[in-house]
Amino acid sequence: MNEARPQTRIQKKNKDAIRAAALKVFSTYGFRGSTLDQIATEAGLSKPNLLYYFKSKEAIHVELLSTLMQTWLDPLRAIDPTGDPLEEIMGYVRHKLEMSRKYPRESRLFANEILQGAPRIGDALSGELKELIDEKAMMIRGWITDGKMADVDPYHLIFSIWSLTQHYADFDVQVSAILGEHDPFDEAEQFLALLYRGLLAPKI
Repeated sequence: MNEARPQTRIQKKNKDAIRAAALKVFSTYGFRGSTLDQIATEAGLSKPNLLYYFKSKEAIHVELLSTLMQTWLDPLRAIDPTGDPLEEIMGYVRHKLEMSRKYPRESRLFANEILQGAPRIGDALSGELKELIDEKAMMIRGWITDGKMADVDPYHLIFSIWSLTQHYADFDVQVSAILGEHDPFDEAEQFLALLYRGLLAPKI
């Protein structure tokens, strides 16, 4: 059995350039509005050279989305069922907000895929993602049963965290139009801490 040859330095550099270029193009124009020519130009490569590494526009898109989904889910996986519920959830909120600050293009890439009906990651959403959310929902219900946090719907709690943190990346133009050059993230963290601590604190 032949093992795959390790990538050379140039091959790795070119693949990284293609991924970075594709992320910029896809997050700006969406999958349908993007072309291989645009990606190749942005990467500083010829189209035939690009096709040496990826056989199609869809292949690049799928690789980006697959990598992004794992990165997006890691903070959710890291929530510790033995930890303090409010601190674990607030840690997740802060992590998601920081990801919106650092990776706005990645967030918009994922949002565009969802808005198109998730044609390339639908199976992952109904499989791996659903299994993880079900697991965390059961964990949250356990905390509620033990009286460690207020009685809220676990699924809608997670949905709300996604919405309230990723808004700053997906709707960056709108946020900037209202706030100008003011960085919204520090105040957003303070607001979300106030919101979720008030919502989730156990009712005595």
